[in-house]
Amino acid sequence: MAHIQPPHFTGHARRAGRRLASSPDMTSMVGLGFLLVSFFLMAADFARPTVMELAMPVKPKPEDMGAVCGGYLNVMTVLIDADDKLYCYPGLASVLSKTNLKQTNFSAEGLRQVLLENRKNPYAALVLIKPSNQSSYQALVNVLDEMSITETSKYAIADLTAEDEQLIEYAQQLNRKRL
Repeated sequence: MAHIQPPHFTGHARRAGRRLASSPDMTSMVGLGFLLVSFFLMAADFARPTVMELAMPVKPKPEDMGAVCGGYLNVMTVLIDADDKLYCYPGLASVLSKTNLKQTNFSAEGLRQVLLENRKNPYAALVLIKPSNQSSYQALVNVLDEMSITETSKYAIADLTAEDEQLIEYAQQLNRKRL
């Protein structure tokens, strides 16, 4: 690497007090500049957000819900409540007896097994995911991950109905009585 050469003074220049202009060697500064530029380009590339594509269906009218889902036998509903509590039941809430409501969790023996059992049903076609207002976004993402793990191809995120809210309240009351 080059270095700065001290100027060579002649006797006359020394007496006059004039100095000759020196040019510093900028080789190391150019190398440092390239390192900084490459660092910031790589840091910007690593900081790109990852996006999960999610296709949302057209919201059907409540009276058309049975026709859209292909009947009540072809649907399984997953309710997401606060504190990562999950409730599953076959069909829709309007034709559900409260005895079919099962509470589950995100463990391998929980929601994953429920989804795998649902795939064994020859009529199982659609899984409705209904997050409540108190549920976390992370819980919704975890349910979507379980759909991917169990290779459930047909699922939709739907709004919570009044019947679903009543079922969640019923399940919470049962849990309070058990404690």
